[in-house]
Amino acid sequence: MRWRVLLLVFGLVAACKRGGSAAPRQDCAILFGSPTADTGLTADQCRPLCACNGTVFQPPVYDAAFMQSLVDDWLLQSAPPLTVDPYTQPVPAADPPGTICAVVPGDAGAHPRPYSLVTYPSLDAATAAGAHPTHWGRCGVCSTLTNLAVYMRYDDLGKPVRNCGFAASSGDGGDGDLACLLGLGFDLPCAQIWAYNTAHTRSVCLQTCLDHFADYYNQPDGTLNPCLQCDEDQSGPVFKAVAGRTRRNSGLPNAICRPCSEVQPLVHAY
Repeated sequence: MRWRVLLLVFGLVAACKRGGSAAPRQDCAILFGSPTADTGLTADQCRPLCACNGTVFQPPVYDAAFMQSLVDDWLLQSAPPLTVDPYTQPVPAADPPGTICAVVPGDAGAHPRPYSLVTYPSLDAATAAGAHPTHWGRCGVCSTLTNLAVYMRYDDLGKPVRNCGFAASSGDGGDGDLACLLGLGFDLPCAQIWAYNTAHTRSVCLQTCLDHFADYYNQPDGTLNPCLQCDEDQSGPVFKAVAGRTRRNSGLPNAICRPCSEVQPLVHAY
């Protein structure tokens, strides 16, 4: 995979649409995502491309070799495990605008190559330091490249995460859910925040989610179904603050379609 397009992204001018000379239609009503049979929207309503307000962003397709390289070729000691349920704590303050989490490579002669994760106040600050942006917002427990590989591997990550939630029994204290999430490839701290998120959503959105269990992810007007919206409102702020990485702030399309205004353009190259 060739990454010279990264130079465009660092200027926040995203990669132009490949494969044809026609410019994509400038339509902010078209959502960003990768629709599946569970999405409920067509490719005319949602696509892995944003062309809105003069900015065009189309992420590359990350192949299996690239995803595996994130796991095999880089080394970061994971953050320490979470010792308390973040949903029992105050919601962390929002990040200042422009905050970005970036990879700072270490010794190029080592394999796997060591790296650190650093939160910078701006894209310019990160690139001036020789760091490689990996998502917008502060670094968190899901910011590692190992976890990025999981986010890339599953177009519909919500489905296996939901199935992991079903794996937990009432008597195992959530251990079944956690073990299942680790099996998806998450490291322990990231698996923990996903498990805590699932448990919290179950506690505050249970009836709503039971009522809308079979709904498409997106409603005909593009909004989220009531269960996903409840999760977004009730569990989302803590999850985003603790996890750091989301698919939206990492520039990754997925089966839940989102407005382009919520998506951060970013191409991954390390």
